[in-house]
Amino acid sequence: MVQSASDSSVDFVLAQIQTIVASEGGTLGTAILIGNSLKVQYTPGVNEECPECVPSLDMVVQFLTASLGIHAPHVTDIEVS
Repeated sequence: MVQSASDSSVDFVLAQIQTIVASEGGTLGTAILIGNSLKVQYTPGVNEECPECVPSLDMVVQFLTASLGIHAPHVTDIEVS
């Protein structure tokens, strides 16, 4: 489960993305928000029946970028590892 970033709009986005990645066994880990920079850990899940269903790191970055652009536009630097 993703840990709080101490910003309600960022936490909302992280919870939504966590729901998406968890559906395929993935997790978002520690989220660190410093100023306009967000760092998040992502552990992909495993789906042997549908490997292409598991969001890639790039997909998670795209999800976060789009959602944060709407709900927390003050976050302009996103790093997912």
